[in-house]
This record gives sequence, C-alpha cells and structure tokens, in this order.
Amino acid sequence: CAVSLLLSAPAVAQVATTNSLTLNAAMERALVANATIAAARLRGPINVAGLAVARERLNPEATVEIEKEAPKQAFGFAVPLELGGKRAKRIAVSEATIRAGEADIAATVAQVRNDVRRAYYGMLVADARLMLMNEMRDIAARVRDTAQQRFDAGSAPRLEVMQAQLTLASAENEVMAAQGNGVAARAQLNALLGQPLDTVTTLSTALDSEAPVTTEAAMTLAQTASTELMVLDRQIETQRARIALAQALRVPDVTPTATLTHDAQPEFTYGWRFGVAVTLPLLTSHRASVTVEQSTLNQLNAQRQATLIRISGAVTAAAVTVQTQRQLYVRYRDEIVPQAQQVEALAQDAYQLGQTGIATLLPALQATRDVRLRSLDAVSQFQNALADLERALVL
Repeated sequence: CAVSLLLSAPAVAQVATTNSLTLNAAMERALVANATIAAARLRGPINVAGLAVARERLNPEATVEIEKEAPKQAFGFAVPLELGGKRAKRIAVSEATIRAGEADIAATVAQVRNDVRRAYYGMLVADARLMLMNEMRDIAARVRDTAQQRFDAGSAPRLEVMQAQLTLASAENEVMAAQGNGVAARAQLNALLGQPLDTVTTLSTALDSEAPVTTEAAMTLAQTASTELMVLDRQIETQRARIALAQALRVPDVTPTATLTHDAQPEFTYGWRFGVAVTLPLLTSHRASVTVEQSTLNQLNAQRQATLIRISGAVTAAAVTVQTQRQLYVRYRDEIVPQAQQVEALAQDAYQLGQTGIATLLPALQATRDVRLRSLDAVSQFQNALADLERALVL
C-alpha cells in the first residue's frame, strides 16, 4: 500500500464508468483472479500440513515373544522418549517455514502487481498510439483530397496527388500496426487479470501520472517494504530454528521398556522386567549437522547484507530515472507538442489556401507525428521507470 501511495499521482483520474477499470481496480482484480497468485497460495496448506507432521509424537512399540525356554511367553511395551526438546524445535521450524511461505506469497503478489502496472500502462500507451495514428491517417486523407482538388483545378501537378496517396497508404499501414499492438497489449493485461483475452475494457486511469518521487522517500520505503528482504528475514528466522533443532538432535534419546513374563516353572508363573535403551553417540554425534546449519545462516546473513546494498543502489538509480523521465515528458506535453501542433495547423492552412506546396506540408506533418510519437515514448518510459522503481522497492 505504501508503495502504491508513493507511485500514484494525486491528480490521477479514476472516474468509475461503465466497464471502466482503474489501475487500483485492476490490481485488486489480479489479487483475486491471477493464476500465478492462486498457485503460490496453494503452498500455504502444504506448510500447514508440515506443521501437523512436526507435532506428531513417536509411537510406542509392543512386542510378543514365545520361546521354548523359560519364561515361555514375554509381553513387552516400549515408549521412545525424545530428549532435548526435539519436538518443540521441530514445531518451531515448521512455524518459521509457514511465515517464510507467507513472505514468498507476498513477493509473488508484488511481482504480479508490478506486471499489472506495466501491462496497464502498456495498453494505455498502445491505445494512445492508435488514436494518434488514426488522427494522422485522417489528416493524410484530407491532404490527399486537397491535393486531388488542386490537381483537378489545374493548380497542382499530378506528383502532389501521388505523394499524398503514398502518405495516406503509409498512415493506414501504421494504423494497422497500432491496432495489432493494442490487441497484444489487451491480451497481456487480460491474462494477468484472469479474464478472457479478448475482453474489451476501458482504462480510466490517466496516462500522464503527476507523481513526484523523491530519492529519500524511496530509500526509506525500500528498507521496510522490500519483499526480497522480507523473504530473507524469514529464511534467516527459519534457519535459526533449524540450528536449534540440529543442536537438539545431538541429545541421545531414551527408550524405557517394560516386559511381563509368563510360565517359568518351577521358579514363577508370572514375572516382570524393566529396561532402558539409550543411543550412545560414539560414531555419530551430529556435530556436522550443526556446522552445516550454522554455515547456512552465515551465508543468508551475508546475502541479506549484499541484497540491501544492491537494493539501495537500484532504488537510487530508479528514483533518479523517474525524475528525469518525468521532466522530459512534462516538457514534451507542455511545450514541444503544442508548438508542433501549431506548426502543423499553419502548414495545413497554408497548403489548403494554395500558399505552399505539398513538399512543405508533408515534412511538417512528419515532424509533428515524430514529436507526438516521441512524447508517447517519453510517457511510456516514465511509466516504465515508475514500474522499475516499484520493482526495486518491493521485489
């Protein structure tokens, strides 16, 4: 939630309309319907079942002996006793494993949320690109019609008509490519949301998010919200429990036995005997198991420290990239694109009035198209930078 608040803009439009989908609604739907999250959650019952296994106690043993020598019958009963708190420490390991599994699920959820963010804005960019291509096709069609009218009136050569027709054909081709990209982006988002791939949904969150992100806030959040660090912390906790269990396994177990004997005439009819069996740690003391578990804990601690350093570098770089990409997009939106559109409008008016030829109009149209496409690329890179920052923060 904190990461979402950091990366969301106060001015983002989230108006609920019919069949509309905001970014937050998309993420909530993914939490319920995403197949990857559902599969990850199935790990929970496995870990709970492991806890039930850890709580089991050793079964007693019953023996029956029938012999030719006296006593002729013997009925024995033995109860193994685990010393050193082995059962309690097995339970502690299983409980720590459950908590580690919950951290793994949280990491999976964070990854899916990041994928949804990328797919959501990828679809928005694809729709915006398609809208731009349709607009450029319409402009090219009007230019073709104007060139045809001027040619019919004898004020323009046939070459201008052919150039306008070529521009229109190229624009129609780009519309077709943009439509294909839009279908692919929609299928990717629908797959993450667990709905039919051809589901048509109106995305209502604005593409140009205005969220300012500071490096200091991102660094503070990374140390508390990173699921990678959370997973490592839970693994370290589990490993400490394993060390305690390995140390407990070095304590020998005791098995008391009680036996009822019968038919040992003439000495007695019924008799008894008691005994105790103890495992002697002469050949194997399980010290090596403790060393293995301790070495694993040392490795996990070193891995966590290295991960923290890596995350700090990644978050700093991502935050700087977000700030830079936002500045680039804002300049495109507020300065460059409006100026390019003014140039385009003036060029179209001049051509329609016969003041210029098509050789002047087409480069102006192409320049405006390129500027608007670069503007879309800038906002796309800005959203990708936000997604990279989110990944560095929580994954």
